[in-house]
Amino acid sequence: MTFKFFEKLSQDFSELLNDKKEYNVVIEVDKEGNKKSFTAHSVVLRYRSSYFDKELENVTTNKNHVKTIIKPNISAQIFEVILNYVYELSIKLESYLIESKASWLRAHFFLIYHSIFDSNDFESLKNFYNDIIAKYPNLIFESGDFTSLQETALISILKRDDLNIEEIKIWDYVIKWGIAQNPTLPTNSEEWTNENFEALKIILQQCLPLIRYFHISSEDIWEKVKSYEKILEKQLWDDMIQHHMFQINLTIFSAPELPPRANEQFSTIINKEHVAELSSWIDRKSTTYSSENIPYEFQLILRGSKDGFNPKTFWNMCNGHAVTIVAVKVAETDEIVGGYNPLAWEIQQVVFIFSLKNGNIQNSILNRVKDDRRALYYRNYNDQNIYRPTFGAGEFGMKSNFSDFTQDKQCICRCDPKYCIFYEKPI
Repeated sequence: MTFKFFEKLSQDFSELLNDKKEYNVVIEVDKEGNKKSFTAHSVVLRYRSSYFDKELENVTTNKNHVKTIIKPNISAQIFEVILNYVYELSIKLESYLIESKASWLRAHFFLIYHSIFDSNDFESLKNFYNDIIAKYPNLIFESGDFTSLQETALISILKRDDLNIEEIKIWDYVIKWGIAQNPTLPTNSEEWTNENFEALKIILQQCLPLIRYFHISSEDIWEKVKSYEKILEKQLWDDMIQHHMFQINLTIFSAPELPPRANEQFSTIINKEHVAELSSWIDRKSTTYSSENIPYEFQLILRGSKDGFNPKTFWNMCNGHAVTIVAVKVAETDEIVGGYNPLAWEIQQVVFIFSLKNGNIQNSILNRVKDDRRALYYRNYNDQNIYRPTFGAGEFGMKSNFSDFTQDKQCICRCDPKYCIFYEKPI
C-alpha cells in the first residue's frame, strides 16, 4: 500500500512539472545555441533541494511574480534529468549519471566535486570521483581549475595512500595551489622576502605535513624542494638532509614519517588497471584480469622523465630485451598509446599496438598485427638517433629530428583505416 501511494505521488509530481499554468520559476541553462528554459515551482524546488533553496533566496521576483535562475554552465540535457529527479522522486540520479553520463561527470569534475564534497549524501558520486582521483590524479592536478579547489578537498586528496603519481609532482602541485591562493606573491620566487615565504607557509600549514618527503629523490629535494626550504619546519628539513646524505634510518627522526603511497606505481603513465588489461591481451583472454589477479610482474626498463628523451637511449637500454611494452602519453590530450613486443626488438614477430582508456577516454583499443613480416620496422644504427621503434608502416611510432622527443613531440598514429596496412585498425 505504501509503495503504491509513493508511486502515485511520484506520478502526480511528474505531471506538475509539465503543467505550465502555475509555475513561478524559470531556469535558463546552457550556452548560446543550446540555451533552453525550464519552468518550475518554488515550493517544490525549496523543499526538494537545499541548493535551489539558496538560489531562490538570491533572486528577485519580476512583475509577474516569477523568479529567473540562469545557469549557463549546465547542459540542457543534464539539467532536464536533474529537474525530473527533483519532481519525480523516484529516479536514481547518481546511478543514471555514472552509468550514462560518465564522460560529462569527468569533464565537469570541479563543478560537481565542489558541490558534493561537504555533503553527507551522494556517496556513489563521491566513490566515482575518488576512483578517478586515485587512478588519474593528473586530470585534477593539471586542470586549469585545480587552484580553485577548496582546501578541505585538497587535504582529503593529499591524505590518500593510493594516488598514482610521483611524490615530487604532488609537492609541485601543492606549491602551485598555495601560490595561487595569494596573488600578491611575486611571480619569481627568487625575489621573495621572508614575509612572502611566511605567507605561503601559513596558507599551506594544513597541506605540508601530508607530503611524503622521505619518498622524494635526493635530486628532486635539491632541485625543487630546497628553494622553498623556508616554508618547512627546520627539524623536518634537517631530517631530510640527514636521510638523503647519510642514509640514516628513518626511525630516529623526530618528524613523523608517512608511509609510501600504497599504490605508488613503477610507471607514471599506466596504472594497475592498465596492467591487468594489457596482461589479458597478451594472453588473448576474452575477459580482463582483475587487478588482484595479474599473472605478470611488470618491471620498469626506461622512463623518459628519468633516463631522458633521446631516441638513442631507447635502443641502448631496451634493445635485446624480450617481452616489452612501450607506453607513451600524448602531450595536451593525455592519450596513452603504445605497443607490445614478445621478443627482442631486432626480431619481427607477433605484436600488438594499443590505446588505453584514461579519465577522459572511456574505451581502450587493441590492434593486433595481421602481417607478421612487418610487425616492426627495425632501425639501423644511424636511424636510432631519430627514431624509437616503428610498428608496421607507421601505424604507431615515434620520431625526433632533434634527437629529443620533448622538442618536436612527433608521435605517429595512422588514423585513416586505408593506411593501416599491417595492423587490423587505427588506434
